[in-house]
Amino acid sequence: MQPYGDYIEKFDEAVERVRAIVPTFDSVNDLVSEAEELEFVKAFRELMRVKNVLGTFTEFSFDDLGMDEQTFENYKSKYLNLSDTIRSETQKEKVSILNDIDFELELIRRDEINVTYILTLLAKLHDAEPKEQEEKRKAISDMLGSETQLRSKKELIEKFITENLPLITDSELVANEFESFWTIEKKKAILQLAKDENLDYQKLVDLVSNYLFTEKEPLRDEIIAVIKERPSLRDRATSSERVLGKVKGFVETFMMGWGRQYRAGKSFYHRLYQ
Repeated sequence: MQPYGDYIEKFDEAVERVRAIVPTFDSVNDLVSEAEELEFVKAFRELMRVKNVLGTFTEFSFDDLGMDEQTFENYKSKYLNLSDTIRSETQKEKVSILNDIDFELELIRRDEINVTYILTLLAKLHDAEPKEQEEKRKAISDMLGSETQLRSKKELIEKFITENLPLITDSELVANEFESFWTIEKKKAILQLAKDENLDYQKLVDLVSNYLFTEKEPLRDEIIAVIKERPSLRDRATSSERVLGKVKGFVETFMMGWGRQYRAGKSFYHRLYQ
């Protein structure tokens, strides 16, 4: 490994390349072509790689770098937004030069933020004085937007904050209320998935439970077996890939990134049938 100072130089050079494409993080919204978006993805991906190496040094500090931490996080949020957009368009079978780009999201993943941490933040928000609540709420929203494993949960958690949290009389009840809310939303989501794709509900639950238990993606034939009206041979690949994408999205939203208690296949199965 090279000296710490060498990586600072590499980081600052990478910052210059990013800013040559997008001078500010808001400039990412102004990229008009996929070619420009591709250039940004490549440049910021390299910036993340260098930053991760710097993070292994005990003396690492953003004070040494040519980009402060908040600005880096703002760029990262735009990078993740672009990744989400491309993934969504891929599921819609839209052809894009970005379809095959590797966003290397593992570069962004930190130690898993478990449900206990989120519940602690929600309880503190509940107990905060009115003048502090907006600031705490914004901090939670910003964190949800910048953490890879929480982005898919952001809309639901914000819904809980808006609709449920004000009705809770004691912060000690937040955990139970959130668990009930999450179970209800999970049930609604999988019912909607079954309806949208004309899937056998019980077979779908079995499929997801097995996916969680084995941690292996369902095979194409397993996906096809869940569809009530079997697609033609010509359409099977497309249909199975679309359904698999939605199953993975469901699992990512409701089970992954929470800790083991939200992953167990048997627990998932029980909660959907109770």
